[in-house]
Amino acid sequence: MISKTPHVSRRRGAALESAILDAAWDQLLEAGYDKFTIDAVASRSETARSVLYRRWPSRIDLLEATIRHRGHVDEIEAPDTGSLRDDVLAVLHEVNDRRSGFIGLFTVRLGAYFDQEGGTPARFRRLFLPEGRSLMDVIVERAVARGELGPNPLPDRIKALPSDLLRHDLFMSMRPASPETIAEIVDVVFLPLATSLASHTGDS
Repeated sequence: MISKTPHVSRRRGAALESAILDAAWDQLLEAGYDKFTIDAVASRSETARSVLYRRWPSRIDLLEATIRHRGHVDEIEAPDTGSLRDDVLAVLHEVNDRRSGFIGLFTVRLGAYFDQEGGTPARFRRLFLPEGRSLMDVIVERAVARGELGPNPLPDRIKALPSDLLRHDLFMSMRPASPETIAEIVDVVFLPLATSLASHTGDS
């Protein structure tokens, strides 16, 4: 008789955890939160359930660890092209190329999580993005050092504006943004606003 018990892998430590979380991400993408269970991920990763429960006592713990892991794996580094415009364009194109495929999908796949557990897209974003300075923090600091922007600090909302506008476009269209849309976000909206606010003297 062939046992149906999942094969316990000889993987250990970080390698085992990474493999489990990769399998968990695949399970979430394919089946959604409703079928995102400890049992399903254990089966998919060919790992004993006890191994998962020791690390993540509930599926919420596993979900959040999965999102953090994917954010680390999929981390985008701040470019240094030598100009503010090209840096922001590079980041938006990278996000558009690498993440547009699952941004809309996650609206559907995480619907049950939002309804049942009180999760929010903002919570997902905080888990997915690495802690510390954002890409735009780094890009803006370099632009100030090069003299492209004035000395006045930009509000966080303004620094987040390019990615917020791109994310809105991705959600609304459910397809990658066009190069023209990305250029418009940078040239028509962000750069004029950032340049004006960074140089504003407060005089009427």
